[in-house]
Amino acid sequence: MGVDSRFMMSVETTQAVRVLVVDDDPAMLHMIVNYLDEHGFRGIPAADPHDINDHFAQGEPGLVILDLHLGQGDGLDLLRDIRSRSDVPVIITTGHRRDEIDRVVGLELGADDYVTKPFGLRELLARIRAVLRRHEVGRTVPARDPERGRYRFGGWQLDRRTRRLSDSAGAPVTLTKGEYALLIAFLGAPQRPLSREHLLQATRVHEDVFDRTIDVQVLRLRRKLETDPSAPRVIQTERGVGYVFALPVEVI
Repeated sequence: MGVDSRFMMSVETTQAVRVLVVDDDPAMLHMIVNYLDEHGFRGIPAADPHDINDHFAQGEPGLVILDLHLGQGDGLDLLRDIRSRSDVPVIITTGHRRDEIDRVVGLELGADDYVTKPFGLRELLARIRAVLRRHEVGRTVPARDPERGRYRFGGWQLDRRTRRLSDSAGAPVTLTKGEYALLIAFLGAPQRPLSREHLLQATRVHEDVFDRTIDVQVLRLRRKLETDPSAPRVIQTERGVGYVFALPVEVI
């Protein structure tokens, strides 16, 4: 049996996974919790965002489903608070397809996935299982040795020990955690086409079905590396595959 199958079975058959559902819509909350209970999870309702602290005090849940549009509070603030204390997987929900900015901000704050209302419960369940599988895989991967060394490419330099990126003039350029992970993935395989799935696994950033978060991260990184992001010469799109880091890279 392959590794993915083992993790799938461990997630799907466990009765111990507690899923905290934060939503101020009683009907939606009841529907999601009942559906989870019927499919091998323990759904925990939280209609009042202020109850989250109490639920975490009773034991960290296995996953959180968080509505970004809460009547009594800002879901993004709650997501920040959760991420400040825990790396528990979080799936965010939004009420409108036009709320793209909130979805992107939520993903950048550390959400693992999102669904847009109205959504099907089967889709939500599939996303929960997929997020839990990836989270389990991430926990079982052996820890890497401390990052050392530097990369040079096209006048740029990245110091892995300090995680500092410097331009050709030596000026530092700030990278988010996601941008840094994406750049490391590119620098580890320069001038080779990399699929979105490969970049997803390398950065552990999940995207909607399914390429959009990786595309957003690439766009943000291009804005920092490219002279003209609209005509990229460093990170180029490889049609039908993903992206390729076009510059040669020197490891020093």
